[in-house]
Amino acid sequence: MTDHVISRNPTSGEIIATYPLQNAAELETALQQSASAFAQWRNTEMAQRVKVLRQLGEQLRQRQDQLATLATLEMGKPIAQARAEVLKCASLCDWYAEHGPAMLADQPTLVENQQAWQSFRPLGVILAVMPWNFPYWQVLRGAVSMLLAGNTYLLKHAPSVMGCAWLMQELFAATDLPRGAFNVINVDNDGVSAAIKDPRVAAIAVTGSVRAGGAIAAQAGAVLKKTVLELGGADPFIVLADADLDAAVASAVTGRYQNSGQVCMAAKRFIIEESIAEAFEARFSAAVQALKVGDPLQEETYIGPMARYDLRDELDHQVQETLQQGARLVLGGHKIEGVGNYYAPTILADVTPAMTAFRQEIFGPVAAITVARDAQHALQLANDSEFGLSATVWSGNEALAQELAEQLETGAVFINGNGASDPRVAIGGVKKSGYGRELSSFGVHEFCNIQTVWKNRR
Repeated sequence: MTDHVISRNPTSGEIIATYPLQNAAELETALQQSASAFAQWRNTEMAQRVKVLRQLGEQLRQRQDQLATLATLEMGKPIAQARAEVLKCASLCDWYAEHGPAMLADQPTLVENQQAWQSFRPLGVILAVMPWNFPYWQVLRGAVSMLLAGNTYLLKHAPSVMGCAWLMQELFAATDLPRGAFNVINVDNDGVSAAIKDPRVAAIAVTGSVRAGGAIAAQAGAVLKKTVLELGGADPFIVLADADLDAAVASAVTGRYQNSGQVCMAAKRFIIEESIAEAFEARFSAAVQALKVGDPLQEETYIGPMARYDLRDELDHQVQETLQQGARLVLGGHKIEGVGNYYAPTILADVTPAMTAFRQEIFGPVAAITVARDAQHALQLANDSEFGLSATVWSGNEALAQELAEQLETGAVFINGNGASDPRVAIGGVKKSGYGRELSSFGVHEFCNIQTVWKNRR
């Protein structure tokens, strides 16, 4: 039983810092701070909440280099991508500051004489259990909308990026947000369970594995608390014979290998129509071989080390198992020897639905190519998964692509473009990828009490 968590640089293996786990008394203090802040923040005027979001956006821009460098050191994200993540968070603040108040305004109903309306009231303290792969974006894409709605945010971040967690708390402390309205806890699983059961916590948001999401949802359900879960994905990337192949390949490279392949919504199962499969594989392989693997602090690096050593071991096991099951190795397929937690950019071909790389989530720089006879077969293959986070369709026939989108069992479909989370649209999954939505107005309303107010009803 450990009494601390470790922040370890995956590029060198060196320990950056250790952070002591909080005990029951320290957790109690954090919960009380969050609850006290909610009592104040829920009654704060919307203009003041907007001001805080704009202040946060400014803090993110002013400290972007510090934030990006820490993310790179703690989880290996290439520095250019880390900086882009920070700036995306700043833009998120701006977007919600501009558009969020209208989402929280009273909405009229069809009741005659405007005697009834819907109001959006905050729920309370929201416990957020967040992952390491986007240490700022995953947190702020929920926190910003929750705070705007008048809730307070209690962050339990991944152990390997606790430095990023405390740095975010510093950013909020530099704004006019009440103390405790954005709070960080560093607790073990028992501490998370205690927080879930605590009556001051109103709801729980989780981004993580299916196992973690299921465990937390079960505990929350036992005490009748709402959860929003964004879990794993094995996202299909369909390329039909009439697609712009060069554009599809470029999108495939970004979709699979950005953040060293450690993205929930990443393209993972490449489903290619038979007549272009050979050409796609050749161009895709050439493009992947050209990616720069190396020191994530170098601007030109595209693929850095994987975030944790145990995850690299798990990824390699999945790759070797898939090869033993009959897949063909096109590229990579091994750990890179030497210092650092690197895995060679990998392409597996001739992958069938029975194989590990098709059935499981592959969280690293590994692409699995499966050949489809035609568009309908591609659809069948895409839906043959227990996951349903997002999908991508490349086709020169947009009408056909839209028909496929209607039948794809995913929370999002991207047609002839790159998949990504964006505050203007909702994201979330179906099946074992979770439930509920983040971002857009849907994300705001997930953590509101949608209250009906009706006057003079007889």
